[in-house]
Amino acid sequence: MAWHPLLLLPFLLAAASGNTAPIFNMTIVYVAEDLQIGEFAFQLMAYDIDGDTITYSISGSDSFYFTANAQTGVVTLRNLLDRESQARLTILVTVSDGINEAVSRRLPIIVEDRNDNAPVFQNLPYETSVLENTTVGSVIYTVFANDSDTGTAARVSYSIQEVIPDTTKNHRLFYILSSGSVVLNNSLDYTMNTFFQLKILAQDGGGLLRNETVIQSSTTYLSITVIDVPNLDPRFLNEPYSGSVPEGCPVGTTVLTVTAMDRDTGVNDKISYSFTNASVPFAINDTTGTITVSQVLDREQLPSEEVLLEVLARESNLDIYGNVAQASTLVTVLVTDVNDNKPQFYQCSSNCNFIHTQSNFTGSIIEHSSSKVPVSNLSIVARDPDKGTNGTFELYLQGTSASAFTVSPTRIVGTGEVQILVQNPSAVDYEITHVMVVQLIANDTGNPTDCCSTATVTIDLIDTNDHIPEFPQSTYNLRVMENSPDGTIIATNITAYDPDSGASGQITYQLLPESIQEIFMVNATSGAVLVRNGSLLDREMRPVYYANLQAKDGGNMMGTTLLEITVLDKNDNEPIIIGSYFISVEEGQNVSTQIRAIDNDEEGTPNSELGFKIVPGLYSNNFTISQTTGELHNIEPLDREAVDDEAGQMVVTVEVYDHGVPQLSTMVNVTITVADVNDNTPVFLQQSYEFSIFESSDGSFVGDVMATDADRTEINSRISFQLEKSTGSSNFLISSSRLGPGNYSGRLSLNPGVSVNYEAMQEKLFSLVVLAENTAADNAGNIANVSVLVNILDVNDEPPTIVPSSLEGVSVRENGTQQDLVHTVFASDRDTNHSLVFEELSVACYKGGSSAGEVCWDWFVLLPNGSVLANSFDIDYELCDVVQLTMRVEDLYTQKGNQYSQNETLQIRIIDINDNAPVFLPVSGTFVVVPEISPVDLQVATVKATDADSGLEGTVFFNIISVVLVQEDGVKRPFENLFKVVTSADQDSYIGSIQVASNLDSSLKGQYQVTVEARDSAAPQQATQTTLIIFTVDQSYRIHLQFVTTVDEVQSNLESIRLALTSATKAGVYVAAIRSYDDSRATQVKAKSVMEVYFVYSNGTALDVNQLSLFIHSDPLVLANLMNLGLAVIGPAEVTEPSKEKEMIGVIAGLAAFLVLFILIAILALVLTIRSYKRKLSAMKALKAATTLSPAVVQGAGIPGTNKYNAERANPMLNLSLDPSHDLGFHEETSSLASINSLDENKVDSPKEDNFKTKRGSPHPTDSTEDEVLAAALNMKEPPKMAYINTAFNTTDL
Repeated sequence: MAWHPLLLLPFLLAAASGNTAPIFNMTIVYVAEDLQIGEFAFQLMAYDIDGDTITYSISGSDSFYFTANAQTGVVTLRNLLDRESQARLTILVTVSDGINEAVSRRLPIIVEDRNDNAPVFQNLPYETSVLENTTVGSVIYTVFANDSDTGTAARVSYSIQEVIPDTTKNHRLFYILSSGSVVLNNSLDYTMNTFFQLKILAQDGGGLLRNETVIQSSTTYLSITVIDVPNLDPRFLNEPYSGSVPEGCPVGTTVLTVTAMDRDTGVNDKISYSFTNASVPFAINDTTGTITVSQVLDREQLPSEEVLLEVLARESNLDIYGNVAQASTLVTVLVTDVNDNKPQFYQCSSNCNFIHTQSNFTGSIIEHSSSKVPVSNLSIVARDPDKGTNGTFELYLQGTSASAFTVSPTRIVGTGEVQILVQNPSAVDYEITHVMVVQLIANDTGNPTDCCSTATVTIDLIDTNDHIPEFPQSTYNLRVMENSPDGTIIATNITAYDPDSGASGQITYQLLPESIQEIFMVNATSGAVLVRNGSLLDREMRPVYYANLQAKDGGNMMGTTLLEITVLDKNDNEPIIIGSYFISVEEGQNVSTQIRAIDNDEEGTPNSELGFKIVPGLYSNNFTISQTTGELHNIEPLDREAVDDEAGQMVVTVEVYDHGVPQLSTMVNVTITVADVNDNTPVFLQQSYEFSIFESSDGSFVGDVMATDADRTEINSRISFQLEKSTGSSNFLISSSRLGPGNYSGRLSLNPGVSVNYEAMQEKLFSLVVLAENTAADNAGNIANVSVLVNILDVNDEPPTIVPSSLEGVSVRENGTQQDLVHTVFASDRDTNHSLVFEELSVACYKGGSSAGEVCWDWFVLLPNGSVLANSFDIDYELCDVVQLTMRVEDLYTQKGNQYSQNETLQIRIIDINDNAPVFLPVSGTFVVVPEISPVDLQVATVKATDADSGLEGTVFFNIISVVLVQEDGVKRPFENLFKVVTSADQDSYIGSIQVASNLDSSLKGQYQVTVEARDSAAPQQATQTTLIIFTVDQSYRIHLQFVTTVDEVQSNLESIRLALTSATKAGVYVAAIRSYDDSRATQVKAKSVMEVYFVYSNGTALDVNQLSLFIHSDPLVLANLMNLGLAVIGPAEVTEPSKEKEMIGVIAGLAAFLVLFILIAILALVLTIRSYKRKLSAMKALKAATTLSPAVVQGAGIPGTNKYNAERANPMLNLSLDPSHDLGFHEETSSLASINSLDENKVDSPKEDNFKTKRGSPHPTDSTEDEVLAAALNMKEPPKMAYINTAFNTTDL
């Protein structure tokens, strides 16, 4: 063709010239990221074998960064590189020699990393809350900084640079791991710090930048809020607590109030109060802590006038350790005395219980006893249980004999012993009267309504003789110190003179009365007086003792002298405070009160001389007291504002002391309540205030101004706020609210009817003046003012929206095959200044369109930036196939309107993978096959399986792996292609129909073990196997049923026959064939047809002819029905397996036999008649042998599925003993019955046939029941101890 030479022309010209194109074989170049503009980048190199001059050029989109010198090939940087934006560049390099066609090649350029990026913290801001009791070592937050560089320059390490508040302890409170996890290093304490701010430094591992090693870093702050937990017990305020209340005061009288607070200020649990004391006459309000009187108080009945109460303060909730948070304090309540008791008399000596009063006393005295001698045998004690002056009473005598005696003492404070003393000795005359009676009166002068008690004192006079020893003095005045040690000598000797001589002049001394001997004793010979029991010497109880010192001579003549023993005072009594001291005064006024007290020690001595002083305390410097008079005054005017107590109470403790040695003292609290006076002006807490509000904030809150008033009462410290009229002041409202005592807040807000327009304002602010006025002030001077600047800000008022397209097409494969980021949801906001944060609202799990509960709640995590992360390796399609995340996005900068978007739902489809193998389901029942009547495609068993996966992954198909016949002797024979399986679907499962694949051998005995595999349909395929047992019923169980009706009649009655047989046997009836019957044997029953049948149970057990016969005979109704249907004979089938060779032999043998029979037929006619009778006898013998089982035959337990019987002679399947079969007896004569031995078919006897008995000689002459057995068998009776063994019935059962 003419155009072929034209195509070859260029090639011919090039070949003719001999010049070749340049060669450029550079493959890759590397350029540093921090290269500066104009610096050398790399060298292009090409060569030309012809030596031609080469020019270079570069092109392509990435050539934007470079400039190439056309002549030298030097490439310099034209624009800055950024590896993090583009790490690989490609340019097209073109080289040309000017002769040949230019050569172009693509040259990859790798941008080498340099450390030009600092770590960038992600997901800011960092804020977290931590419980106060967080365990040391816990990770409380994890920060993360990303560095876009590579290598060591991308390895970020963290450190904590600063902890705010900045203390040494706080620096050691946290540390940070290399992973960015902030760990708690020490315990938190909410009471110390409620907030921390950590300055965290992130720095990379360093790298080259402009040929220098550079480390890049960045910082951020982590804000940690400490959440208070209840771990502290409450605490009582203003301890200690003490108060007083007079006895007899009304029930409900307030004593004082205790106050406790929860030290967990962030929790501030409610506190309830209670007493721990078991039984006290006070009650406490469980809410306010006010203690009141709950019972009528009787100071004299109390164990002590000071009642000590233990108050328990308990928080309403348990602490974090599960314990009750509580604290206790002691409260001392002094029950002050009221003069409500009169003095009473008691008869007792040194120890008195003061339970039973006494109004009659009897004593004795020697006539003409000296003046001041006490009446002996009197033990009178007078007592007034009131305290101090209330317990002081007078004593005096009345009556006709009162002038002869006097009482001592005449005045008692509290309790004292009373003596009746002789006042007129001459009046005490035995010859005038033997008995004298006086009335002893105790009069409480301070209680005029019930003042006095009276006691009658009967004095018996003792007669004396005329010759008595005489003492030089009639009276001796002795002194002894109270509480003196036992044995102290009071007087060395006091002797009497008796002029008598001899024994009558020998004088012995004795102290009288006998009661005085408990305290004093006398030396019987010397007359020395000593202390016997110094512990009974108490001057305050009894200052003077009077005793008779008796001098007795040998003739029992006695003389006496009076001993007046004065007990000297010892300082052993503390001062007693009279009354209680509660004073109320207005601030600025003076306080003046006198502390009154007494001392029961001896009057006029230092022991009873009292002094007063103020005990150092909170307010001790505010008062002064007279040391001698006890007058208390304030030093300077009282200021209510200087008193810390909310009730304005100042408690000053005064010590009252005596001047004795040792010095004793008593404390008393003086409570001064200072009433508040309005003498302070409100004060603002700040010099000025500045607030900002957004435009269009109608009626919105602007800010709070706060002021205080130092006055301590609510009315005097009440503050009211108002706005001073000025430009714009009408746009605002201010309201007052009480924050606490003297602290008020003025809440400034926009007037609801005013709308502020930011754009319409020239000045974007309002300048206001707020006035604070004390509403209780009498003049206008109690007003303070402060300037308030209100700035108006623009408003972010558009809600964010979630981009709908970002909610579509999300799917995740199950089992954690996808981790970390699986999807990103996007949101938008029309506001220019916004910060959008996604928030997950709920998670819904669905499987197949129905709820799956909460199985998927932790599978995915929605991050604030919209990233959806797979958070679990447990994502399981079989549990949940759809996960719906309901979310919204929040604009953190929203100032007005809705800050949230509409709720949107992200639907995540879970993609199934083949991770479950098929599971076979249980199939009830037993599988049985009758080979003779089991054609190909007959279903003989089923399997059922399911697969939790879906689609192809969950589609199951079945295969038969193996078929093994286990024979009765245990031998296993494998078969192939004997069975097949057909798979079909059934709702959520699959069914495998096990069918016959080829003709089964009916002569085989045993059970088939069929191994079936269930396999799913997707890779990687999962499979499971199971083994079925199919029991086979061989030909030995085929039974002939002979009918007198034709084949057609039997077939037409087939269902009725089946029903009757099933009713009798409860077994499955399998008909193998129905054919005409042609039998030349002589029988009385002329059968026309025969039905070959198997009787099989569901467990693989089959009936033989004997068992069938027993069942039919055991049910007369079934028997009658079958007879009506034409049944004549039940017999075993002929089990043969003819082959062609056997069939030929049979034919020949039959012809030969026919010939022989034909020749001998005449002879046989006679012989058969004789044999008929013999065969009957043989049948009876065989029957007995079959029905009588000797014990030696029974070998133990039966074998399931066979006709071998156990020791109890019962079939395990049928659970009954078997009788032999019988002829149904459709013949009319019994003389020509066919034999019933094993060579003939059994005939069924009619139940109406006459019984017969044949007598024969027995091989066991001793067995007398032989005839009974035979007759019973023939009459369908069950003889005792009968069983039947058929060794041919051996099919294996389950």
